[in-house]
Amino acid sequence: MDKVRAMAKAIDTAVGAARARDADGLRGTAADLSKLDAEQTGKVMGGVLRLLLERKHPDGLDGDDIRDLLQSCALGATTWLPETDPHTMLVVLAGALGIHPDEHEQVARPTAESIALNTSVLIAFLLKGRLEPYLTATFDEIARSEFMD
Repeated sequence: MDKVRAMAKAIDTAVGAARARDADGLRGTAADLSKLDAEQTGKVMGGVLRLLLERKHPDGLDGDDIRDLLQSCALGATTWLPETDPHTMLVVLAGALGIHPDEHEQVARPTAESIALNTSVLIAFLLKGRLEPYLTATFDEIARSEFMD
């Protein structure tokens, strides 16, 4: 349970830094997040991102929606965070939506730190209000799916 709390706190801090456009704070918390279990952190951040996307696009997303999201988010973030990476954002979005490249394709895998940083920026961009309900819902969903397995 302490690992869950630590992860939730780190994600909340990273997203808070992104919302505040605090580049140094985000870099530090992204580095901290990248040291946690990548699979678990990815599940949680991807789950939060998926919930935010579902709320913003209840009828589903199409290619234009994804392109608009990436363009708006990445262009806005590069003004205060030069290392914003649209490719990493696309990889993160694809993962959150359950779209994974064919395992035979050679797709460059972003670093854990780049994933943490860019996912935090995406979440901050989509988030209206508090992050806590999305974290709670994601942790609940992960617990349910693990219980069912």
